[in-house]
Amino acid sequence: MSNPHSLAVPQPPAAALPVGRSLAYLVVAGIAWGTAGAAGSLVFRNSDMGPLALSFWRCAGGLLLLLAVPALRRLRPGRPRTAAAPVAETRRTRLVRILGTGVGLAVFQTAYFAAVESTGLAVGTVVTLGAGPVLIAVGARLTMGERLGLGGLSAVVGALAGLAVLVLGGGGAEVRLAGVGYAVLSAAGFASLTLLTRRLGRSGAGAAGSLASTAWTFGVSALVVLPLAVVEGLLPHTEDLVRLLLLLLYVAAIPTALAYALYFAGAAVVRAATVSVIMLLEPVSAALLAVTLLGEELTAATVLGTVLLLAAVTGLALAEARTAAERRRSAEPAAA
Repeated sequence: MSNPHSLAVPQPPAAALPVGRSLAYLVVAGIAWGTAGAAGSLVFRNSDMGPLALSFWRCAGGLLLLLAVPALRRLRPGRPRTAAAPVAETRRTRLVRILGTGVGLAVFQTAYFAAVESTGLAVGTVVTLGAGPVLIAVGARLTMGERLGLGGLSAVVGALAGLAVLVLGGGGAEVRLAGVGYAVLSAAGFASLTLLTRRLGRSGAGAAGSLASTAWTFGVSALVVLPLAVVEGLLPHTEDLVRLLLLLLYVAAIPTALAYALYFAGAAVVRAATVSVIMLLEPVSAALLAVTLLGEELTAATVLGTVLLLAAVTGLALAEARTAAERRRSAEPAAA
C-alpha cells in the first residue's frame, strides 16, 4: 500500500543502513503516525481549536524541529563535518517538488484532521488510507499510463466496496458522510503529491532529497494553511493550556518530525512493497487508540469495511511486488 505520509517528499539517497535497522525505523514511524489522529482528537476535546489551526501548528512545529536538527549536530563535539551530498536536480525542479508536495501535504493533513473531528479517528484513518492507494493507482494509469493489472483492478474494486460498507452501514452515528468526504479529500491530497513525486522520480529529476528540503516542505504547508487557520482561529481557548501545549508539541515532534525522519531513512533501503505492508501498522494503531483511549465503538459494518479496505491495499502492495519481480526476471537475460 502507499501510505498517506509515505511519499510526501522524495526520499534521500540511500545510506548504508542495515536492513534490520531500516525495518525498525519503519515500524516506529508507522506506529507514531497512527497516534497523530488520536492526539488531534484530544486537542479537539480539550479546546476549541479547529483542524486548520491544528494542521498549521503541526507543520510549523515540524519545520522548527527539523531545522533544529542540523544545528544540534554541529554543536556535538568530536564529530567532523561532512560535505553535503551533491544535488541531482535543478533548482526549478526542486522548487516545483517542494511547492507541489507542500500544497499536497497541506490538503492531506488538514482534511485528515477534519475527518477525524467529524467521523472519528478509526473511520477517518481507514478511509484515508484505503482511498489513497486507489486514487494513486487510477491517477498513475491516467497520467502516466501505468497499468493496473488484474490484481490492481481487484484491489480497486475491493477498496470501493469497503468504502461503500463504511458509508452505508455505519448507521449515521459512527460514520458521518461529511467526515468520509473529508477523508477522501485527504486521500486526494496525498495522492496528488505522490503522483508528482513519482513523475519526477521516473524522469530522474526528483531523486534528490534532504532533511532540509523535507523541513521546507512543512514550511510551504504551514504558509498554505495559515490564512485559513487565522480565519478559523489560530489561538484556541482552553481551560488547560499546559495540556494543550503538550499535545501540540507531541503532534509536531513524534508523528511529524521524528516519524518523517525515520520513514525517509528506512524507506531508502527497504523495497517499496515491503514499506507499504509495514505501514499498515498505522491504521491498526489508530484503531486501537480509538477504542481504548477515545472510547469509540466499532460496529460490525465498520469492522467489515475496514477489513475490505486493508485487504485492498495489501492486494495493491502484493501486485506491486509481483510486477517488480517480473521486471527483474525479464531484465536478467538482457543483462547476461
